[in-house]
Amino acid sequence: MYIQQFFIDGLGCASYLVGCEAFGLAAVVDPDRDVQKYLDAANERGLKITHILETHLHADHVSGNTELAARTGADIYVHENGNAEFPHIPLKGGEIIELGNVHLHVRFTPGHTPDSVSLLVADTTRAEEPWMALTGDTLFVGDIGRPDLVGLEAAMGLAGDMYHTLQHEFLPLHDSLMIYPGHGAGSLCGKSIGSVRSTSLGFEKRHNHALTLHDKDEFISYATSSLPEQPANHTRIKKMNRRGPKVLGEITPKPVSIQAAIPHFQRGAALLDTRSKEAYVAKHIPGSVHLEADSQLSNRVGFVLPSDAPVILLLKNPEDYRRVVYSLARVGYDNVIGYLADSLDTWEALGLPITSGDVKDIEPAELNELIVDGSGLQIVDVREPWEFMQGHVPNARLVPLGQLMNRIDELNPEQPVAVICATGSRSQSAAALFGRQGFKTIYNVRGGTYGWMQNGLPLEQDVR
Repeated sequence: MYIQQFFIDGLGCASYLVGCEAFGLAAVVDPDRDVQKYLDAANERGLKITHILETHLHADHVSGNTELAARTGADIYVHENGNAEFPHIPLKGGEIIELGNVHLHVRFTPGHTPDSVSLLVADTTRAEEPWMALTGDTLFVGDIGRPDLVGLEAAMGLAGDMYHTLQHEFLPLHDSLMIYPGHGAGSLCGKSIGSVRSTSLGFEKRHNHALTLHDKDEFISYATSSLPEQPANHTRIKKMNRRGPKVLGEITPKPVSIQAAIPHFQRGAALLDTRSKEAYVAKHIPGSVHLEADSQLSNRVGFVLPSDAPVILLLKNPEDYRRVVYSLARVGYDNVIGYLADSLDTWEALGLPITSGDVKDIEPAELNELIVDGSGLQIVDVREPWEFMQGHVPNARLVPLGQLMNRIDELNPEQPVAVICATGSRSQSAAALFGRQGFKTIYNVRGGTYGWMQNGLPLEQDVR
């Protein structure tokens, strides 16, 4: 038997290649849109990909299942409750998928979604007993899948399903079972997923709090409280995965001249500047959105750009094009026109506008000085309500990051705005959105609320 995990930093997504080398057969579980890595790995091991399995229809990232099927001819398997609209073979709990000597036992494990399954993997050359489990978004390292991504109204019922799944599908299994989850640290599909990328069921039984709660009502309360913000565009991503993602084909760089780009901008295309912050501050095109081409790009772009926006990229190096395009495609941004081939010097030489400056990073003590000075500062806390209730900067206004795009008109673009979150990460995304909307003075609070507390500055406890 052969198994390989593939991990996407930032999104925290894990996918798997599982195969039988004796028979030369393999399956890919929860494929990412960049499918070439599976093809390369399978080719190196002499494996043919014949099965593509989804542990559920995802809400945080777009699947590569249709892409991989187009490249390999493999069948796609999705649980019947997923109501997938693309060609697939419906899965049911209790089925066994045979890949030569490797058997995948399908367990129906709803809770994160109504269509969630887990796959117990047996290498029959060693034993009929499953050796490991691919648990998708059901059981993580130190956590479980959140139940609210299908919809808040369904969260209580799904939490009850998760309780049944853990009590009856996982806890009776042997402690030695290895757990390979669908997500690791960085994912928003759990509360606080561990950074280690695999675990054992025995360890989780002892140390995963969700598995120690045997009262159903207590479990449901735990599973539905203190959840992080929902992934950006999660409703649209879920629809894309149900409908069947567009096949992207091979991604090759597409240079776009300034003359060709301007009509796109006039029709509403966005310019996404992915250079370093220092380069952006020194010189950039007015109205462009700045998000660095790092591991957080997939997580942040959904809070800044409309999901259906055509996008032209400004890159540090054209060699970054493929990586950036996949970072966008993973969260449903398929309409990348290309990258701006001409330099900003050429843009400026053509008489087109250039500006400098950007969001100003300030320390908590500087924010406190602005508050004391009574400068008319608008303080926007983009954390979740449960975080805000635990304490916030005085006079802060709660606008969770996931709501900011729809509520930004509540704020005055002529007055300075300071954005704060927990540690300074989410606030960067919010600050980029304020910049796109033409706010004149924007401050991003370094270190966030934790930094404020570490400086010994006072918190308010009221909810606004």
